[in-house]
Amino acid sequence: MSRNNVRGPTSALTEFLKASGITATSVAARQRANEEEEQPEAGPSGTRASDNEDNGQDVKMEDADEEPAPRRAPKRRGRASTAYDSDDLDGAQEEEVTPAKKRKLTKAQEAKLKAKEKAKKKKKDEDSDGDEEEDPYHALAKSWGGKSASPTKPIIGNFEDCAKCKVQFTVTRYTMAAVPGPGLLCHKCAKESGNDPFKKPAPPKRKKAPADKRTIVNFEEKRFPTLASLCIQLITKHIDDVEALGDIGAMNMDAISKTLSKNRGLYGIETVHILLPLTITSRTPKNAHLFYNVANTTLTLYDATNLPSPALETLAHLNPNLTKLRLDFCGHLDDNSMSVLSSTLPALTHLELLGPFLVRPPAWIALFASHPTLEAFKITQSPRFDIESMLALKKHCASTLTALRLREIGAMNDAFLDAIRGFSKLEELDIADPGNSNECTQEGLLGVFADLAGTLRILDASRHALLTDKVLQDGLAGARHMDDLILRHTSSLTDKGMAEFFDSWANQPLRRIDLGRNHELGSKALVALLKHSGARLEELGVNGWGEIDVEALRMVGRLASELKRIDVGWVREVDDFVIKGWVEGDQETVPVKKGRHGEPTITRGCTKLLEVKMASAYMV
Repeated sequence: MSRNNVRGPTSALTEFLKASGITATSVAARQRANEEEEQPEAGPSGTRASDNEDNGQDVKMEDADEEPAPRRAPKRRGRASTAYDSDDLDGAQEEEVTPAKKRKLTKAQEAKLKAKEKAKKKKKDEDSDGDEEEDPYHALAKSWGGKSASPTKPIIGNFEDCAKCKVQFTVTRYTMAAVPGPGLLCHKCAKESGNDPFKKPAPPKRKKAPADKRTIVNFEEKRFPTLASLCIQLITKHIDDVEALGDIGAMNMDAISKTLSKNRGLYGIETVHILLPLTITSRTPKNAHLFYNVANTTLTLYDATNLPSPALETLAHLNPNLTKLRLDFCGHLDDNSMSVLSSTLPALTHLELLGPFLVRPPAWIALFASHPTLEAFKITQSPRFDIESMLALKKHCASTLTALRLREIGAMNDAFLDAIRGFSKLEELDIADPGNSNECTQEGLLGVFADLAGTLRILDASRHALLTDKVLQDGLAGARHMDDLILRHTSSLTDKGMAEFFDSWANQPLRRIDLGRNHELGSKALVALLKHSGARLEELGVNGWGEIDVEALRMVGRLASELKRIDVGWVREVDDFVIKGWVEGDQETVPVKKGRHGEPTITRGCTKLLEVKMASAYMV
């Protein structure tokens, strides 16, 4: 087919290149020649335009006559390589291989193949452990021992020359390649380079699971025992010779008891047989024997967790003259041991128990019947103490009982309150934390307070939801000698009602007031409270009060000069300046007397303040 020589207008650049002998045809011929690795002939630099045009026409005719030859694949690379090789980065592309037709796999084979690929990928991730990918343009060449290099490893036993010291040595399995290569290093040169050829390879690092990374393990390593633990061990070891310590004294004995209880290191002597009038006990040394004495009239054990029922029976036998007994955490006290206490301690007048869960009503009734002169009965957390036990206590001990604590009693209700009204000499009453805060009604509480107001000194009625301002105003109107008033978690009290109660109350100033966790109370109640009892107040609890302004808080430092402890947790208005005013004193806001130099006088403040409790944290 003839070529059309009609051409349109061209740009100045095209005319310039054509005049210089550079045309599309010549460029294509030169590129084809380069691909066929043929060296082109260099023409003279001063070729004329006419000659170039002739040559260009000859080339065009050749192109028209010849068939287009297929492009041949380069022969420089004989095999495909997936690793990076800096020697052949700019080489030609690999020859395209026609992929073979894949055979269709079954579902089982596909699942097996996927599992294998997943395991292979996981192993690769563990081995890499966050290593950066090698940069192909900075990788070492194969000839220099790069990562992708795979030189033929010398046979073990052959002789080679060290690449560093040039000394001939025998190749072993521990021989290391020189870095940079080529060559090998002898063992001596390998060690000098900082590599140990005989070092075992480190095991691959295992990635921690996300849960393990988030888990923080905190522990305290005690390398040396404490002095208290050493003393406890020494006393326990030589408990049979404890008389050699002499007269320890009541105060020191109480301190030792507290230390033992803090570490729960109190163990008692268990009774094996009881043959009246002889008691045979086990010979295993136990430190509770330190506190036992026939002459004891008072015994306090602050943690009786490790004293089983037979040990509590032994306690009664070895302390027959006790008049006051206090056992905390006495969960092992049951009907048998309570029966022994009732029969063996005839002079008992004060009994205080924390956690007597196992004692049933018959045992309580027998105790009250055998001790009609009981003066103080205080129990906490006794779910089996019921109304029958309460009526037995009233029947036998109403004329002598002065202190009664029924704290955390699940069966507490108006029937209990009616029975309590019969104790005419009661001075201490604790009915806090009943099983159901709504069981005791306003009428029941009002009756108890009104009948006992003339003798009460300490009252704790916390967590009674139906306790209102009217109950306090009418029930405690006749109180004159009360020292402690504790009404925590009594949500029915109001700020205005409590202010009116303290303003009109004729009782003496209180020593302790705790009205914490009553969110309705605020500035009015606090001001009235301070005006009534500030001169004698030693402990104050306003934890969680709703609205207290700064001026009312500053009045604490001016009016409560004897204050020792205060709980202001969750009171938002308390800050450093308020506490500083309590401790150091605060300037009077009313007209004050001037000093010699005209300065205002400063109130004394709470100079006896020992503890300030703020949001469950003590600041001494």
